[in-house]
Amino acid sequence: VQLQASGGGLVQAGSSLRLSCAVSGHTSNRYGMGWFRQAPGKEREFVAAIGWYGGTTNYANSVKGRFTISINNAENTVYLQMNSLQPEDTGVYSCAAASRWWVAPTTTTEYAYWGPGTQVTVSS
Repeated sequence: VQLQASGGGLVQAGSSLRLSCAVSGHTSNRYGMGWFRQAPGKEREFVAAIGWYGGTTNYANSVKGRFTISINNAENTVYLQMNSLQPEDTGVYSCAAASRWWVAPTTTTEYAYWGPGTQVTVSS
């Protein structure tokens, strides 16, 4: 399976962005989908995840109430709507796919497939 994230950019604090993750390849399969981010000099951290049919979601405490993850099964695309962005949200955002499609995994070890990230930079 191939994953391609897009939608990053440079924005001011308080702005919004919507990231997209296109899933291609073995699209007959189902996956738990997640977003992770990595800031310079820091480890990759969990942001949000969703089960393949959208019934289960998880969010990092730092983004709850500001970010919303969603999935369009017809388009095999996962979205991350990011509102009220802050400088600490800066990083490379990557999407990932896990074989346990009925849950929304929160740890990197549960994800088998990763795509190249998209840069999000929030200026103060």
